Amino acid sequence: MRWGVAAVCAVVTVAVGIPVAGDTTAGGIDTRITAWLYGGVIGQPALLHLFVLPTEPVVLLPLLGIVVLACALGHRWDGVALAVTGVAVPIALNTWVLKPLFDRTKAGDLAYPSGHTVSLAATLTVLVLLARRGAATAITASISGVVLVVAGVGLVGLGYHYPTDVLGGACFAVAAVLALSSPTRRLARVPSDGSPPAGTSSGSPPAASPR
Repeated sequence: MRWGVAAVCAVVTVAVGIPVAGDTTAGGIDTRITAWLYGGVIGQPALLHLFVLPTEPVVLLPLLGIVVLACALGHRWDGVALAVTGVAVPIALNTWVLKPLFDRTKAGDLAYPSGHTVSLAATLTVLVLLARRGAATAITASISGVVLVVAGVGLVGLGYHYPTDVLGGACFAVAAVLALSSPTRRLARVPSDGSPPAGTSSGSPPAASPR
């Protein structure tokens, strides 16, 4: 399931990015979405700055620190690894590989995929994957979706990015985190120091079979 979703998101990232590669202006869909937003929140800078606040390091870094600490205290080393690599790796790949590769600019800066969106979407995806299965996962995913859409509106409304930059950044981040979650999950099966060997309950040798 995870690999399927990751593959779809990766395909969307490429499919959206190819038509805008090398562009310096908004495409047709970008223009239409931006025009629609102008009838709503665009023109309210205070509100838009509030919308993009979750994308800023001052919010994301403390949040990730809390997640890493909570996972470490609970001996969830797979969670620690995912929280660290699941955000750092997508950001690095986006900054040093994807942005130069697609070479789409806005006001002279590389814009596709949106770095702000990658940072936020990667962090939110990590939170969803680390949430307890069931209601907690559903609630975390729902809240994350709302936060991501609101942040995207802010990024477009303030002129930081085109709508397709936000879409590409979100899809790439989800794909990258889901791909990274597979190898990091192996750490969940690594016993911590002092844990009894597999097949025993207290560390003592298993009882001999009567036969």
